[in-house]
Amino acid sequence: MREGYEGTGPGAITPDGCAVDLYSRLVAGAEPGIVAAAVPAGATLLELGSGVGRLTLPLSERGLTVTAVDESAEMLARVRERVPGIRTVQSPIETLDLEERFDVVLLASFLVHTGDRAVRDGMLAACRRHVADDGCVLVQREGVDWHTRVPREREDPSGCTVRIASAEPVGGGVNSVVAEYVFPDARWTQTFRSRPLTKGDFEACLDAAGLTVETYLTDDGTWVRARPKHR
Repeated sequence: MREGYEGTGPGAITPDGCAVDLYSRLVAGAEPGIVAAAVPAGATLLELGSGVGRLTLPLSERGLTVTAVDESAEMLARVRERVPGIRTVQSPIETLDLEERFDVVLLASFLVHTGDRAVRDGMLAACRRHVADDGCVLVQREGVDWHTRVPREREDPSGCTVRIASAEPVGGGVNSVVAEYVFPDARWTQTFRSRPLTKGDFEACLDAAGLTVETYLTDDGTWVRARPKHR
């Protein structure tokens, strides 16, 4: 397990505390539509942190050529079950180097907020390393009150109650967040480290990685399209 990360519940748990069986039950929601509307038709897309393929399948069905990257072999096995013939790569995001470029690089699931600055910077460097000069990077970031409006919960279309139970400071501007996922027949928890980023902080992180924000794709500012800065 990564330091500060933990998961409980049935089935395999990944190094960042994600439960494979849980994410196999959750549905994609609006995210595939947001991504597809922001990129060229038929684009090549590098999905960093694909998990079980919750976004991979609907993006592939929309005509994008997706390469799915995850550090968990169990997660990638589920991707291949969902999308036969899909290209998968097992690797931590921050060390990935495929020596190729893509029209689109996708960093979803709030991964840009990871508590470890070195890991975050490595993830953004991987985005810049793999995006074509005329391509784009799509990043999903947290909402402005994500760490202060706790506890809170919502009902997922899959039938799961998703609850953010707590977000407690652990030092250095990082919070330890506890999330609970409750189905009628199963329950999972995930504990993870997250660093809140203001809009200015977020844009500075991208700038340091050689990326610049082009536009905020959603009214709440949680989805962003960035472009590579040309040297």
